[in-house]
Amino acid sequence: MSEYGNEQRKGGQSTFSAKTGAQILRGTVHAYGDNVDTDVIIPARYLATSDPVELAAHCMEDIDREFLKKVKPGDIMVAGENFGCGSSREHAPLAIKAAGISCVIAASFARIFYRNAINIGLAILESPEAARALSDGDEVAVNFESGEIRSIKDGAIWKAQPFPPFIREIIEAGGLVEATKRRLAARPRDYRAEAHQPATRTKDAL
Repeated sequence: MSEYGNEQRKGGQSTFSAKTGAQILRGTVHAYGDNVDTDVIIPARYLATSDPVELAAHCMEDIDREFLKKVKPGDIMVAGENFGCGSSREHAPLAIKAAGISCVIAASFARIFYRNAINIGLAILESPEAARALSDGDEVAVNFESGEIRSIKDGAIWKAQPFPPFIREIIEAGGLVEATKRRLAARPRDYRAEAHQPATRTKDAL
């Protein structure tokens, strides 16, 4: 049995490999080109809010008015070079994630978008080969542990740099804030209490 052997057979599903226990994501591709900037992802006229639901309602509307009608929870966005260039605000990855996209695969990402996406728990993978090969409507399975992206149609496999464990932790938690809360909650109670004690000044320190 392949490592994808027990994946779900409908788009937008996240399951685990029977062979390795790795998380496998399967979804339908929504494909775009190069230099998709943040003003295309979420137009500037909607930046007065940071409500994810409001942002999602306008995601990609200036480049693809059918996007919200087509997208299903768990689907995958694919794009070319320099995805997410432009504004440094977190509104763009928030809009994508809230619209239901579970992963963005691109030939390359703007660095600030890359950081913002990880911080809010949106999975992103760089793979120029996959970005060139995949088209709108294709289905792919993504293994975050190995970095493999597999075409459901013909079994073709492309490689991306897999997430290191600390980034997988952030993605699985839903973002940096939640991951930090979980890490703090897992520490021994006496350690947490000590961490919140005000610093004391001793006579030797004066």
